[in-house]
Amino acid sequence: MKQHIAKWVVASTLAASLAIAPLTSGGALTAHAATTQAAAVQSDIAVYLDGQKLALTQAPYLRNGITFVPMSAIFKALDASVTWEQSTKTIISRKGSQTISLQIGSKTATLNGQKVTLAAPAEIVNGTTYVPLRFVGEALGAEVAWKASERQVVIMSEEALYAKEQEEYEQELASHILTTTQNVALNDEKVVMITTDLGQGSGVVIGENEIITNYHVMAGASSAEVLDVEGRTFKVEGVVASNQGADLVIIKTKTSLGIEPVAFANSYTINKGDPVVAIGSPLGLQNTATDGIISNFIGDSSATYIQFSAPIDHGSSGGGLFNQYGELVGITYAGYDNVNMDINFAISIDDVLDLIVNYVTDPEQTPKFIPSTLPDTLKDMTTDELASFMKKNFSSIDTTADMDAALTDWTVKRDDKGWLVFEANIDPIFYSLYGEQTKGELGLWAFSAGYELRKRLPDETIRIVLNFNRVIDFEPQGYAQGEVTALGDGKWQLHYTVLDYQGKTSAIINQR
Repeated sequence: MKQHIAKWVVASTLAASLAIAPLTSGGALTAHAATTQAAAVQSDIAVYLDGQKLALTQAPYLRNGITFVPMSAIFKALDASVTWEQSTKTIISRKGSQTISLQIGSKTATLNGQKVTLAAPAEIVNGTTYVPLRFVGEALGAEVAWKASERQVVIMSEEALYAKEQEEYEQELASHILTTTQNVALNDEKVVMITTDLGQGSGVVIGENEIITNYHVMAGASSAEVLDVEGRTFKVEGVVASNQGADLVIIKTKTSLGIEPVAFANSYTINKGDPVVAIGSPLGLQNTATDGIISNFIGDSSATYIQFSAPIDHGSSGGGLFNQYGELVGITYAGYDNVNMDINFAISIDDVLDLIVNYVTDPEQTPKFIPSTLPDTLKDMTTDELASFMKKNFSSIDTTADMDAALTDWTVKRDDKGWLVFEANIDPIFYSLYGEQTKGELGLWAFSAGYELRKRLPDETIRIVLNFNRVIDFEPQGYAQGEVTALGDGKWQLHYTVLDYQGKTSAIINQR
């Protein structure tokens, strides 16, 4: 991102004095005693560093096509440290990860621990230490050129070269910016709708018959199929790679999709404020496209998340988030309901690529569905055992609110019609604060939980009841008869049903 790039784009430190003379394309030279007269002959040479002419107090010299410059001046100009070892007459210079070592009179230099043969060594002339310019400059990542007609030495530092490359790269990117319409046209067919035996989500095509989506879209499912924008359906063979912490899986279809995979963005090109397009299937509305911007970046120990403003909804999970170049920057997975602005999240491209790399290195995985953590059947359990099962496996409901909905006091009994009734109390604080906001999520939870129970108790009619239950120290008003009970000692119990699920081969739900 910009911060990453900016730390490399820094101005070179210009020396107060620098001595450089013309050079040839070769980096070596033949050592002879330099003279004050020889240096003076070359004093008309101009030296430029990153486009700025340097004011020189010491002249470089050219001999046998090799340019020598004063040690201190060139290292300072190229923003490198320099150390002089008097006992061995050795020059040691460091810049970033680069380390150079030259010894006066030696034709062998060392660059990052590797020996390099020089045609001429560093030398001392009239008390000044001189080094071969091209070797030093190029060893420190600079570009060095001689303009013979103008008698100029032109140096472009490593930092300037990087800045130039970055500018050219950004200009190249700018030429590929897409409109929202063009972006959707490019990627619409690459986003598919996924329907499992538990629910519905979205996915993004990344291979011949590979699709990436959210882990929670596939969790516990025993079958799935893919529907593309052309109306074609593909059976899913199973999951071939997963990262539960990052909420990502790769699924494989039984037959080729015949769809070109998406292009992947480089995370270093993704910035806050960049325009993005989200494509997914919210509420089953296939391949709905929305646009917005990247609002923020958030990370934890499991993954990195992109916060964005393009609207999404339930069913968008596993959809694609694309930058203005039509490249995938993330997989949409969650958002806040009933807030005054669009706050949604996608799992970043870095986590997506990590999973893809893991899959590519182990491509022979046998496709299989993610096994459920629940037992295959509940038929032989007593009602007390079923209550314990609910307490262990259904003790809370994950929501997009600031807290999850705790479920307590599970009981299971048969009613007078022979139905199995599963009943619990929902956290009254949660429901008071977020009940209306998370109504849809609570309903989805009920359908999912009911499905899991019906699948394991196929001969039973299932009812799930969640109640608001709270004892308070005043008599509340405005509630229906029977919802408020006097307990004595100035206490009243407020008790009413907030969710009632009923199902057998099909299901219905009633919410307050």
